[in-house]
Amino acid sequence: MAPRLCSISAAARRLLGSPRPGAGDFPAAARFYSKDNEGSWFRSLFVHKVDPRKDAHSTLLSKKETSNLYKIQFHNVKPECLDAYNSLTEAVLPKLHLDEDYPCSLVGNWNTWYGEQDQAVHLWRFSGGYPALMDCMNKLKSNKEYLEFRKERSQMLLSRRNQMLLEFSFWNEPQPRAGPNIYELRTYKLKPGTMIEWGNNWARAIKYRQENQEAVGGFFSQIGELYVVHHLWAYKDLQSREETRNAAWRKRGWDENVYYTGECFL
Repeated sequence: MAPRLCSISAAARRLLGSPRPGAGDFPAAARFYSKDNEGSWFRSLFVHKVDPRKDAHSTLLSKKETSNLYKIQFHNVKPECLDAYNSLTEAVLPKLHLDEDYPCSLVGNWNTWYGEQDQAVHLWRFSGGYPALMDCMNKLKSNKEYLEFRKERSQMLLSRRNQMLLEFSFWNEPQPRAGPNIYELRTYKLKPGTMIEWGNNWARAIKYRQENQEAVGGFFSQIGELYVVHHLWAYKDLQSREETRNAAWRKRGWDENVYYTGECFL
């Protein structure tokens, strides 16, 4: 597991404080789930068994009512270039978010506080799935401003990587929220074959983490490094984070879900 604590950029905070023009149909902030009446200490004596399935994980775990595809980018920036990098991205990326010719929206820009230093994280949503992604990529090939941006950006980077993600069906839809906030990105690498078990457990566990609206989004990798899960959380500050997480441990059933998902880790 690799947690990161991040701060959202000022330009992204101004941009994402309100929906994209013409696309203000964000889903509700929270989903609610029925109580799990099976929870007891007796269950911890047995190992959960998952019936074999022939369906793809993406079919079983992702949302059926949307065709959203997400891309997460991790850019490791030269320390002396971080301020210039932030200024450059804040000047260019919001334009793509606001341009309705591009079927993509910028969910968030962050700089890492704790974890990998001098790192920028970008999360994009493509409404329409893979066709929207390819449409966007093809249009960017002829966007002179974006090509110049990439050229200038390349001089500031040490390395970069990305993943294509789908969102878990039981998580909230990422949406604009009032700030300021700090964000925690918790990344888990799972044993192959345990993604369904992970989803089954977190479909129950997420109800313990909704009271303070801290759950931003939950995703699993589809292209790039596989068997990777990302959970994104938002808190007012570090003290709020500590209090919220401690409150979850006082709820009956949370510890059991943590125990069983822990068996899925590499």
